[in-house]
Parts: sequence; structure tokens; C-alpha cells
Amino acid sequence: MSMVFPHTFVPWFRAVAPYIHAYRGETFVIGMSGELIAAGRLNAFVQDLALMHAMGIRIVLVHGFRPQLDEQLAAKGHQARYSHGRRITDAITLDCAQEAAGQLRFEIEAAFSQGLPNTPMANATLRVVSGNFLTARPVGIVDGIDFLHTGVVRRVDAVTIQKALDIGALVLMSPFGFSPTGEAFNLHMEDVATAVAVALKADKLLFMTDVPGVREQPDDPNSPIDTELALVDARRMLAARKEPATDPADVDYYLQYCVRACEAGVERSHILPFTVDGALLQEVYTHDGIGTMVVDEKLESLREATPDDIGSLIALIEPFERDGTLVKRDRTEIERDIETYSVIEHDGVIFGCAALHPYLDARTGEMAALTVSPAVQGQGDGERILKRIEQRARAMGLSSIFVLTTRTMHWFVKRGFQQVDPSWLPEERKRHYNWDRRSQVLVKKIN
Repeated sequence: MSMVFPHTFVPWFRAVAPYIHAYRGETFVIGMSGELIAAGRLNAFVQDLALMHAMGIRIVLVHGFRPQLDEQLAAKGHQARYSHGRRITDAITLDCAQEAAGQLRFEIEAAFSQGLPNTPMANATLRVVSGNFLTARPVGIVDGIDFLHTGVVRRVDAVTIQKALDIGALVLMSPFGFSPTGEAFNLHMEDVATAVAVALKADKLLFMTDVPGVREQPDDPNSPIDTELALVDARRMLAARKEPATDPADVDYYLQYCVRACEAGVERSHILPFTVDGALLQEVYTHDGIGTMVVDEKLESLREATPDDIGSLIALIEPFERDGTLVKRDRTEIERDIETYSVIEHDGVIFGCAALHPYLDARTGEMAALTVSPAVQGQGDGERILKRIEQRARAMGLSSIFVLTTRTMHWFVKRGFQQVDPSWLPEERKRHYNWDRRSQVLVKKIN
């Protein structure tokens, strides 16, 4: 029997909890490449989906079948044909595609039906719903090439999909569509997932691929992954190419679908590596994630607090009050002073805060309650909040800011603060100085 260690489990679970609250009831469309299944990762991936479903996320799963279709074609001795980055689907290819898709659907539904003890699927009651949710049209003839039964999405039956999600089902979709006359068309998984995400006004579109994401230096294979990419930067990267990406092994291939989704109103689109175990959970339930997220604008923001933030601020500050790092503040005091707080948030979750209490006659101000969540300490959030407080102080015409601390003197000294005697404090603040606590007073000039 494995041991559960409270000293690691409890902080981890508390760090995850804000995301569980934030995403409950939201709709995620997940595009799963056929390579994930070919690599033998289906069961583990399905277990992660079941966990997300159990935590209240509404899921539409669109699967691909490129390697499975190629395998079927090879078995029949039929040559795959491509043009303009699309597969040409003749009658034999269409037959093989339907066979490959049917087999994969069976495997996926079987994986969701496993209720094995001692696995995340134990006690899970997850129903999978499939259907003819797509209307398609043919690609037609392009530059003299007839694409035959290759198609693109014409319309998504969003109403029926929503009804299936409303009853708690996971919706499973294959990259097939049908014309009003009943003709079948082979579609791109990426095209289907993007069209469905847009039609559903999904909160996230996530592609599970065999590429790790967009690198900060695209030409350097050892460069770190850019975990958050602004839409304007993604557009710029794609515009720099001479031709659109057509190879699924090229990260720009998925990036163009992420851009299309964001431009059509999907707030966040992701490129994730299925080769990393639990990549989907890491991307959704951790601060920095693991792949690349494309957003219309940066999700991390510094702003002034509002009354809606009071509960989050209390939850953030309380642990530091209990261990004595911060002076205890009651809820009434925080509510009264809420406009003095600045916060840093990422994807709707507050990870840090600080308050600025001005003493205008002395042209100085106290920065109080500087707090950064343990989940993201060491990533520069404290410094960003400090700069925000300095900006606010300058806007008020203050020439300095000061802090009172008992444990974090060195952090402030590294950032330009100098220790002074408590007698330096403005008279009004000096009257409330706690001589028993013996806090150090540190000052930084800002003008």
C-alpha cells in the first residue's frame, strides 16, 4: 500500500483547488491525435479525462486516425496520396478511414468503460455519446486536383452537443461529416476540433500532439517552451512562413488552428505533448502548465483589487498570518481597505497581493501584506507586485515607500530598501508601531 504524505499532499491539493473551482462547468474541446493511441497512451489519457470530468469540466473529445488509416491502406497495398497538405480520399481510402475510425471509437469507448479498482476510473460513471453532429462539404477541385471524399466542416450541431453535455455525458467525435444527401467526407481532426470549439463557444481548445509546444527560440530545439503566447505573436510567427504548415510534426501546423480558434472567440487554445504523462492535468491544474497556450492577450495581469477579491485575499494571506510572517488583519479591515490592495492574477486566480497605505504629509507610504502564494514563489511575482506599488506611490506624489518586516529583510534589501530606525516612521504610523513585535523598518526612495 502506497503512503500518502500530508506535508506534500495537502499543499499540492490546496494549490490545485482554485483551478477546480475556476473550471467547474466550463467546456473544453480536446483534439487527440491518432499518434497518441498508436503510442499506447490511450488508457492513461482516458483516466485523466475521467478525473477532469469528475471535477465538473464538460468535455468534447475529437480523435484523429492518421497512423491507423495509413496502416489500413498499407495492408491493402493502396498508396496514400496528398496535395496542398490534405489527404486525397478516394473510395478505397474512404472505406479504410471508416474502418479505422470505427475501430478507434470502439477502443476509446471501451477505455472509458473500465471501472478497475485502484485506478482513477474506479467508481467513475462516465457516459460517452457519439452522433452525426457535423455537416460537411467537399474540398472539391483545387489547382486541378480533385480531393474526392476529402471535406471540410460546413456546420456543427451545437444544440445537440450541448444537450449531451447537459446530461453529464462526454461527447466523442470522429473526423467524419456528412452532406445533406448522406455522402460521407473524411475531415481533419484539427479542423473538426476547431470548428466545434468555436460553435460551442468553448472555454478551451486543447490539442494533444507529439510536439512539445512552441519554443521561445523556434530555431533552437533546446530552447524552453513558451508557455503563454499572445495571439499577436502567434500571428506574427505564422506570417513569417513562406507557406502554411501542412506537416503535423511541425508545431506551426497546430498553431494555425489555435490562432483560428482564438480569432473566432475561443479564449484559450493549447498545444500539449502527449508523450509527457499527465500533460493534460499539468496544463489545466498548474500555474505554468506544460505546453503552449495561445491567448488573445496575456492572462497574467496586475490590477487593483475589488470587493469581489476579498475572499481570495483572505485565503491568500491567512497562512502567513498564522505562522507570524504577517500581522493578522480581520476581514472588516481588509474590506475597508480593499482599494489600497494591488493583486496579481493568472487565468482568474489571485496568486499575490500587497497594499499601499499613503502618508501624504510625509510624502511616503507603507507597503503592507506583500504576499505571494507558495505555489508560485520564486517566479518573480513578488517583484512585479513591488513595481506596481512603486508606480502607484509615484502617481500619488510620494518620494518613498517603507515596509515593516520581521523575516524577509534580505529580500527587500536586495531590491533597494535600506534599514532605518523606527523613529523614522511618520508620526501617525509611529503611534501604531508594535514595539513588542520589533519589526524592522526598511525604506526605498522612488523619486
